[in-house]
Amino acid sequence: MLSGGAAISPVWSHNVWNNPEIIKISSINDGVKKLKERGRNWILFPYKEVRRGTLIEEGLPHVSKKALKFPMPPPSGKLGSFTLIDKETILASSDCSSAFPNGEAVFEEFKVGPPSRAYLKLWEFFTLLGEMPKAGERCFDAGACPGGWSWVLQKLGTEILAVDRSPLDPSVGALPGIQFKKGDALALGPEEVGEFDWVFSDVICFPERLLGWVERWIKSGATRHILVTIKFRGEDYKDLQGFKSLNPQFLRHLSVNKNEVTFFWKK
Repeated sequence: MLSGGAAISPVWSHNVWNNPEIIKISSINDGVKKLKERGRNWILFPYKEVRRGTLIEEGLPHVSKKALKFPMPPPSGKLGSFTLIDKETILASSDCSSAFPNGEAVFEEFKVGPPSRAYLKLWEFFTLLGEMPKAGERCFDAGACPGGWSWVLQKLGTEILAVDRSPLDPSVGALPGIQFKKGDALALGPEEVGEFDWVFSDVICFPERLLGWVERWIKSGATRHILVTIKFRGEDYKDLQGFKSLNPQFLRHLSVNKNEVTFFWKK
């Protein structure tokens, strides 16, 4: 999508091209030359003429696409993006919002340990934001089953209260620092469970119910951080505006999200 308006940070975009430019080329080598004139590091966004675009990318300085090992910071260098509209036309931007290739954060995954791939949502968020719970802090994991987020938080050395109608995976539930309580997590607020440094939820529920629960925690003043996944039904996104009204520090569709958006509020 191209826009001539002022720059914004779209909720659903992984990467914003801030200074897009049309570049006419006469050959692959000419494409390489003209991109080098505009910057050093480039990544191809495959759209049209993918083979020709790949050959241009191969002529440019190598950009590592190696998976990150959590926790480590995101790439620090500026990364440009380009694509081919046709054989003789490149659309490129030397200034992009994401330092990850096409905005997609890729990590070395754990094949043993976490009970699901949901842990990658926390890894990506913590990496993008550069902030995560510290050892000894108290975390409330609402709707925790099977325990992917509790697994991440336990590895960070936090103390976790995990609540769900279904039990945690036994390998997670047995970890030190995790207390499990059976019940409806979104029926519980600070009046029932007390104060926490961080409140988390990756639970499957209607967005409007999650919004009311988040508002309850914010109004209580009983936590300094709230991080939740808003899960949508089809293309009904009307409740997103309610979350925007809470002035979140982060509201974005992560590269590992499905039809959902990650919301982060900080006191």
